[in-house]
Amino acid sequence: MKLLRWILIAVLVVLIGLAAWLWDPLPRNPSFEALTERAALYDAEVIRDNWGVPHIYGARDADVAFALAYAHAEDDFETIQETLAATRGVLARYKGADAAVTDYLVGLFGVWDTIEAKYETGVTPEVKALAEAYVAGLNLYAAEHPDATWKGLAPFTAEDVIAGFIFKTPFFYGFDDALLELFADERTAQIALAPTPDRDAWMVGPRTAPERGSNAIAVAPQRSGDGVTRLLINSHQPMTGPVAWWEAHLVSEEGLDITGGLFPGTPVILHGFNKDLGWANTVSAQDLADVYVLERNPDNDMQYRLDGDWRDFEVSTVTIPVKLWGPFVYSAKRRVLRSEHGPVVEAPHGTYAVRYAGMGEVRQLEQYYDLNRARSLEEFMQAMAQNALPSINYLYADKDGHIAFIHNGQYPTRDNNWDWSGDLPGDRSDLIWEGYRPYEDAPMLVDPVSGVVFNANNQPYSATDGPDNLQPEDFPQSMGLQTNETNRSLRLIELVPQYPVLDRTALLEIKFDTAYATGSEADQVITAVLAQDWSADPQLAAAAEHLAAWDRHMAADSRHAALGGLTVLRDITERFTKIPAPEPSEAFRQAVDYLITHHGRIDPTWGDVNRLVRGEVNLPLDGGPDTLRAIYPAEVRDDGYLHATAGDTWIALVEWAEDGTQSADVIHQFGNATLDETSPHYADQAPLFAEMKWREALLSREAVEANASCTYRPGSGSFEDCRPD
Repeated sequence: MKLLRWILIAVLVVLIGLAAWLWDPLPRNPSFEALTERAALYDAEVIRDNWGVPHIYGARDADVAFALAYAHAEDDFETIQETLAATRGVLARYKGADAAVTDYLVGLFGVWDTIEAKYETGVTPEVKALAEAYVAGLNLYAAEHPDATWKGLAPFTAEDVIAGFIFKTPFFYGFDDALLELFADERTAQIALAPTPDRDAWMVGPRTAPERGSNAIAVAPQRSGDGVTRLLINSHQPMTGPVAWWEAHLVSEEGLDITGGLFPGTPVILHGFNKDLGWANTVSAQDLADVYVLERNPDNDMQYRLDGDWRDFEVSTVTIPVKLWGPFVYSAKRRVLRSEHGPVVEAPHGTYAVRYAGMGEVRQLEQYYDLNRARSLEEFMQAMAQNALPSINYLYADKDGHIAFIHNGQYPTRDNNWDWSGDLPGDRSDLIWEGYRPYEDAPMLVDPVSGVVFNANNQPYSATDGPDNLQPEDFPQSMGLQTNETNRSLRLIELVPQYPVLDRTALLEIKFDTAYATGSEADQVITAVLAQDWSADPQLAAAAEHLAAWDRHMAADSRHAALGGLTVLRDITERFTKIPAPEPSEAFRQAVDYLITHHGRIDPTWGDVNRLVRGEVNLPLDGGPDTLRAIYPAEVRDDGYLHATAGDTWIALVEWAEDGTQSADVIHQFGNATLDETSPHYADQAPLFAEMKWREALLSREAVEANASCTYRPGSGSFEDCRPD
């Protein structure tokens, strides 16, 4: 008994010691007075219209940024906090072990090292003022809503805002895919070789597009038929989360007057339109990241070979606090190495360094801010020439009838005598590129003779239907330009030439097209299925006959699209789900089984399967993955339905008449109240979105006031004050 007692005491002592070691409660947030101290420096008016969209008016741009943050926090404070926690590298402290990888990447990228080294001198005073005003608005909201504010996260800082751009922008050209390959259990990439006179550079297949996509079309007056310049903004993003669109209209006496979409944590419009011009973004997938295979010193693991010498790694430690339960936290420590090339990944199959566009860049917000303020093609191009954004296509239009396509990117100054598509030898310093090509080297097409430009996450060589498309031979292979076509781009190539006059009706017919193109991934899968002999199974033979009658359109009322869409779904989405698609014949079998099991037939309407679900709203949808009417489900659900989670989200159609008069129609897939299920704006736009209809954008103060539902000034009022008790 004594022995048992001593064992129990020893166990208790160990548990107490372990608890003491893991005990790390979050600190309290600052007082109300401390959090609101800077709010008095700003003053702006927020007018919420009858759709809940904020129209923000202030004397200075900083005043507008202050109120923008406050208004966005009213609609989605939780996601803003999640974004800022991720940017700080402390998300796992709140969300647990699943978020630890994000925190590790913040350390691996050296986000806060970049802030420490460059914030003071690399960020302009006016951009700092904008970021400081924005976080003053967040801190005001946090002070007024202490129960909704994560402990230990406030106060928010201007550095948080700049750091968010540093961390997130490289992922939009697929840098995350390169990292995932390095962290995988195996690495199959080949070492790139220098070309020889009798050998072409070894090239991998075309890069596939990242999960996020987009469509964009700009039409000049000579093609529109009515002298109107039109811009279609149609980004494809997740419908919720840190990169979901939220709409706002920003107006200042300093000249800001812009409507558009932005993400949580950003103090300016990311794409949209002002009175004089507008732009749409589509994700691009250039090869802007390079992987170097390092040789480590067998006698000193902290050295790598470069130019015949052993060099010391730069070594640091990332501490990742991981929430276990309540106040108990495990502080994981991970070693981070850097070489002359950049951050180093230590994988089971080797040691690699990565060098990537956007590394060490701090001017992203500056460029976005200047784009918001641009008033002409010249000013827009001047803002773009800052070359601070590592990727993203731009489709441009303005009131003067100019249109343009820019395959934007920070293109590394690589040696064109090397093939940069594979892994590179890490022992040669001459392969460590420095800086980027001039902005003017980027593929761009301004005012083509055809009067139209378009892009759907495809190569830059099919941006118009006229004779002046860009040509691959005009650009060095070392730029790593995108080479693939999507189904959406193939459909644009098919459809646009069919409309010698691209008026509003024609443009909308193209935008809401639901078909898969001839030769697309979907078409190839269906062709392979129909080439099979299904006669041995009467049920599958009947299903194949039904499939053969499918016109490749994903219309909600189609009785063929459910079978066809489910057959091709996983092949289309494999590139971003990373889940291998079954062979076409097996995908067809599974689609038949799924429909019979859940719907009792192989021919339910597509709208019976494809749904927009938001709270109590549950609506049928046209479109599907990689159609111009883009709708993506997160999964094939066990209940027989596909719930839309990405694709078409915030869309705008902007028009300038010949006299410069502007009008615009917009729509959001849900509504501006991102998280508040009790808000009337939680799903008020969903019926219009499902029916592919629009609401009018309110561009003048008079129109805004005529449709106002609530007016207030942050610090002395809020949107909550206008809600009925």
